[in-house]
Amino acid sequence: MKIAPSILSADFAALGEAIARVEAAGADLLHVDVMDGHFVPNLTIGPPVIESIRKRTRLPLDVHLMIEEPERWVETYIKSGADYVTVHVEASAHLERTLTLIREAGARAGVALNPSTPPEILQYVLDDLDLVLVMSVNPGFGGQSFIPTAYEKIRRLRTMLGDRPVLVSVDGGVKADNAGPLAQAGATVLVAGSAIFGAPDPGVAVTALRSASEVPRRA
Repeated sequence: MKIAPSILSADFAALGEAIARVEAAGADLLHVDVMDGHFVPNLTIGPPVIESIRKRTRLPLDVHLMIEEPERWVETYIKSGADYVTVHVEASAHLERTLTLIREAGARAGVALNPSTPPEILQYVLDDLDLVLVMSVNPGFGGQSFIPTAYEKIRRLRTMLGDRPVLVSVDGGVKADNAGPLAQAGATVLVAGSAIFGAPDPGVAVTALRSASEVPRRA
């Protein structure tokens, strides 16, 4: 299981320190939410902050674009330091073209699915994916409660993907008490914001989340 702390919940006044603590604790990725106030009702960060984060960590950056017309910004975010660029299927009218653009620009291509979006929508781009992000809350704000239908969606995705080496990530309300069931369903990346950066010691929270996910998978 890979653990991806979501910096949306970190203290931005001490972001470098927060990143250093989770990196030292063994985090595998950093999840960076970009919101435009249109596709989702919130505003967050842009390319200059991505550039600053890139200078402070060796961890891969999964930049989650919760924005309209993501294809217009893909290359900008990759130049800023994104290793993965994840776009929403609901925001990309020409998804295959966008995924190709991400890969050609030198990053790994991800697609995010809102809670009400079925996984079958990805049927014809499965070979173009490096990551699928299952949203287990409606995107836009941190600290929301986990939506249980994500379990079934992850199971269906795993069946669809077969033996393709695609990461299945889950984001929203992820905590130690659902980490085990998510692992059993087939998730391979746990994105967590409040559960990590809202804890007294974010490093300890990373370790605890990984330990909670280490349960036998269903056959």
